[in-house]
Formats: sequence, C-alpha cells, structure tokens
Amino acid sequence: MSVTAPKGFIANGVHAGIRRQKLDLAIVRSTVPAVGAGMFTINRVQAAPVKLCKESLTLAEPMAVVANSGNANACTGLRGDIDARAIQAETARLLGLRSEQVLTLSTGVIGQPLPMGRILPALRPCADGLALGPDAGRLAAEAIMTTDLRSKQSVAEGPGFTVGGTAKGSGMIHPNMATMLAIVTTDYPLASGAEAFAFLQPAVHESFNAITVDGDCSTNDTIVLLANGASGVERTAETDAAFRECLRAVCADLSRQVVADGEGATVVAEVRVSGAVNDDEARAIAQRIATSPLVKTALFGHDANWGRVLSSAGSAPYGGGYAHLDPERVCLKYNGIVVLDKGAPTGVEPDVSGKTLLIELDLDLGDGRFMYLTTDFSYEYVRINADYRS
Repeated sequence: MSVTAPKGFIANGVHAGIRRQKLDLAIVRSTVPAVGAGMFTINRVQAAPVKLCKESLTLAEPMAVVANSGNANACTGLRGDIDARAIQAETARLLGLRSEQVLTLSTGVIGQPLPMGRILPALRPCADGLALGPDAGRLAAEAIMTTDLRSKQSVAEGPGFTVGGTAKGSGMIHPNMATMLAIVTTDYPLASGAEAFAFLQPAVHESFNAITVDGDCSTNDTIVLLANGASGVERTAETDAAFRECLRAVCADLSRQVVADGEGATVVAEVRVSGAVNDDEARAIAQRIATSPLVKTALFGHDANWGRVLSSAGSAPYGGGYAHLDPERVCLKYNGIVVLDKGAPTGVEPDVSGKTLLIELDLDLGDGRFMYLTTDFSYEYVRINADYRS
C-alpha cells in the first residue's frame, strides 16, 4: 500500500480534468511533523515545480506533496512559476500548513500552461478525501501516471518501522534522474532534512540514477523523501543500517518497475560491468551500453549481436576521452554464456529469446563495477512517442 504504509501518512488521488478521464491530481501528507529531502533532474531546462521544490526545501521541512500528471508545467515562463506557487499556496491553505511546507510535482506534456481553472477547484476534494490505507495509496499512485501502463508501489518493513513509496515513469527515462516522479515516506525518525538527504542520495545513485529507457533526461525528475518518526522506534546504529537497506530496497524496486513499464518495452536487460579501472568508469561504460540504440534494437529482435555491446563499451565517454578498455582482456557473457573470452569469440550462440537478459562485461582492469537497467526499442515505443500529444 506504498506511501500510506508507514504510520502517520495519508493520501488521495482525484480526477481534476487535466487528462480526459484518468486520475491526475494527488496529495500525500504526513499528519505529524516531518522532515524531508529531495533530489532533482540535472537538466539545464527545469520545470517550475522543480525550481519551487528546491526553494521550499531551503525554507522549511516538508509536510506534504501535491502532484499532477498530464502537464509538466515546464518551459511555461513566468506564468508557470506563478501557477506552481498558486497550487502550493492553495494546497497549504486547505491542509492548514505554510506554503513552503508543501512540495509541488508535475509531469506530462512540456510547453503547455496548466489548466488552473480545473486544478485549483479539484484541490479541495482531493484534500478532503485524504485517508489512510491501501486504497488511498493506490489512488495517489494512479494519479501521477502518464504513459505508464501500471502504477508503481513498494513497501519495505524494518525492525519497528516502515518505508513506502510510489513512482511514475515510462518514457523520457535517463539519469539524472532517470519523466520520473517518486514519493517515499517513512515513519523512521530522522533529525533533519540534511540527514534525510544523506540517506536518500546513495539510494538514488544505485537505483533511479542507474536506469534508462530512451536516453532522454527529463525536465521534471523529482524524488522526495518524507520522514515523520511516527513509529516511535529508538534509533541505534543497527536501526540506521536497517533503514538504509529498506530505503535502498524501495528505491531499487520502484526503479525496476519503471524500467519494466518502459514505453513499448518487451525486454528488460541488466547490464553489469566489472573489472573496470574504477566505479565511475564502470558506470560510464554500463550507461553507454544501456543507451545504445543499436544494442536496444538488437534486444527487441532477440538477437545476440554482441559486437554492438563491445563497440558501445569502447566508445564510452569519460574524462574528456573514453573509459579504459583493452579488447584483448575483455570477457562478455549473455545470460551466463561466454560469447567473448579474452577478446576471442567462443562461437557459442546464447539463447536470448526471453523477456529478460543479463549482459555481463568483465574488463579485467581493476575493481570498478556498476549495474544498469535498460529496455529494448520497439515499434510500439515509436508509436507512443509519435502520438504523445494527440
């Protein structure tokens, strides 16, 4: 039941009329004081709600999140900034909070003004319907979907506390952060937003920042963590470690769901690079392979055309040049089957007919390693994005 699983969190999702029929407006709120943190897209073009979230987090600890789908409120100029603030202010008024205690999230079409005449009136029924339980969490999860085929929810239980989360994402998925929104809640006690960020950052690095669907970095990517301490659990080094693992588990689960629901996806591939000079170079190579259109189209064709993997790996941008790779030391496996050993082909044709694929590349140069999730490029992906605005 995702965001409402931890104690002290309520949620709701309603149809505001931004989209034709589907739910498109959600609120998630802590009923007791909370602290929180956020991570955001590094795209130079940032949506109005992203800029407002960043500002708000410097002014107060967040108590609630309001999110809409169907319209990104990005590239909308001064009007977009005013609209984001109006949504924040009205949500805060309805919840009895200060404006800066409400974080605003948007996702959808870029370059169109928000239909404020529909959104502002819909905030009251959304706020009035805030509730506990799995149905409330489900409504919020569904209200942030765009081209997603299914909602994305996750829960992890720790010793005396809970971490829950919901995310949306199907296209325009690429770090940093892999269009994606995510809201994570917990009743674990954290002291400040700075502490929340210290836990959130590594969890995001290993999950939402290690996935790609189409190689396009969104204008709206946001992940928010709210922690209210309502569990009453006593903090120790052991419980901190358990919380860290639960947070990582929820982020990893949600990010995997995002990739599996990638626009038009028929294959999910896990790219594991090991033996690199360092982790950063391993990441660069894994990302290059995972974003290669030639690799992704081969995935769609269930073709073990592994030369495309090697070609991509050898041209991975890093440090103003390319990441280190010695072709005569490389070992490559498809689903555990060695197809290249110390730079020499084995002549074995692996079975790649399934819906999942594991690609393992060992560079034999050092201890660096990184894992990336990606999908294929299908005919359906082209259709979805060719018709997106219609």
